[in-house]
Amino acid sequence: MSVKYEGIIPPIVTPFTKDGEIDEEKLRREIKFCLDCGADGISVAGSTGEGPTLRDEELVRLTKIAREYIPVGSDKTVVCGIMRTCTRDAVRAGLAAKEAGADVIMVTPTAYNVLVPNPEGMFDFYSTISREVRLPIIIYNVIPQNTIYPDLFHRLLNETEYVMGIKQSVGGIQALYADIMEVGDKGRVYAATDDMIYSCFDFGAAGAISAILSVFPKESVEMWNCAKNGDHARGLAIQKSLYKKWQVLGGNQFPIRMKYALECLGRDCGYCRSPITFLPEAEKAAIRKAFCEE
Repeated sequence: MSVKYEGIIPPIVTPFTKDGEIDEEKLRREIKFCLDCGADGISVAGSTGEGPTLRDEELVRLTKIAREYIPVGSDKTVVCGIMRTCTRDAVRAGLAAKEAGADVIMVTPTAYNVLVPNPEGMFDFYSTISREVRLPIIIYNVIPQNTIYPDLFHRLLNETEYVMGIKQSVGGIQALYADIMEVGDKGRVYAATDDMIYSCFDFGAAGAISAILSVFPKESVEMWNCAKNGDHARGLAIQKSLYKKWQVLGGNQFPIRMKYALECLGRDCGYCRSPITFLPEAEKAAIRKAFCEE
């Protein structure tokens, strides 16, 4: 398979103004920073980017801005997240992202508890998006109550035209390895176990689309290169150096913690969208200790 769509693809935070509008100046600065560090692409409107809060027209704007920095035909990749509660709306958002210039859409399974379908329903969801949007699809496997298991991933690879990969965000590194063992080189498996990213590369991940890449793009690129070049000791050392930092970022409403950590690193990424508006002082102190006092 081509190296396009592989490697380090940071999911960019979406900077908002205090009034909840997209702050394009800060967004552009983050995209440029990650690409200047050697990233292999940019992902917009994922969990890190507060994707469920974004309307279709905002997906379009984010994608167009990313496309300005990654020309059409580049070996780098523009990924747009799609997080919708029904097939119809996911198709509509996917078509909007395609029109805006996305190379790939990263589609999250439906999440609302009583509307979670069985595997046949999820097969219909992804196969319909494939048929209607006709753009490469990465499954964003992040919903604990609606997990896409390796057998369904394998079926989607075999029976749809455009499903080509999975971002494995539930189940940790064991789930990532289960996907790799199930599909081999048939599809790409992307890492999202932030505190063990190098280990995921060592196990055979095709790259990563994971929040820690956006905080530490330079270190993440180096870990990817270490995995490709067989420098296990250096890759593991970088992973260990970032491990405790991630422990203060992960969990619910992590974008607000990420933005505060980025502020500690001198990168102002604005506000989160309501209702993710309050970060307790104890959490701020833990982030400052991890990021500023070592």
